[in-house]
Amino acid sequence: MKLAVFDFDSTLMDGETIDFLAEPLGLKDKVASITEMAMRGELDFFESLIMRVKLLEGLEEKKVNEICHNLPYMPGAEETIKALKKEGYKVLVFSGGFRNATSYAREVLGFDADFANVLHSKNGILTGLVGGDMMFSHSKGDMIKRIQAILGIDKQNTLVVGDGANDLSMFEYADKKIAFCAKDVLKKAADYIIDEKDLTKVLMYI
Repeated sequence: MKLAVFDFDSTLMDGETIDFLAEPLGLKDKVASITEMAMRGELDFFESLIMRVKLLEGLEEKKVNEICHNLPYMPGAEETIKALKKEGYKVLVFSGGFRNATSYAREVLGFDADFANVLHSKNGILTGLVGGDMMFSHSKGDMIKRIQAILGIDKQNTLVVGDGANDLSMFEYADKKIAFCAKDVLKKAADYIIDEKDLTKVLMYI
């Protein structure tokens, strides 16, 4: 058995979920600037997540799901996941974003499981609070290590794909590290760099 782990925002999906969610509140540019700094590694991921989610307070959960069910997926996403599964990979998604987006994407794109954060709501309205699996800059590395232990998969049979600073912690646990349309901080740590928005290029390295 082999393991492939993808980031979601700006990797499997073309954009940042939280930026899309901020748009109806007129806060897209403000949230996007914080996201950009976090992905470049200039802001602590946890602090940036708390800061950005707080700005979503008051958004209807129904609107959140509507947006998350209409996100643009990266070209080649579905084909790449299908091809990896055919080659014996378990395909997972780790996201510092939200399950509203990743769990729906799992149904569409066909990956095996998703680990992401949960937007807290009361009476169908976001409270500006968040919790979940991927709250910290080290969360993805911590999760991949535990999943490798559960499945009995070693570093040699692990491939990871991401674009931002919070994907760095995964790289320690994979022998195939791919920076996809990535920030410089991740490119420096990668074995392979893909600068074209075409996920099928990942298949060159399996």
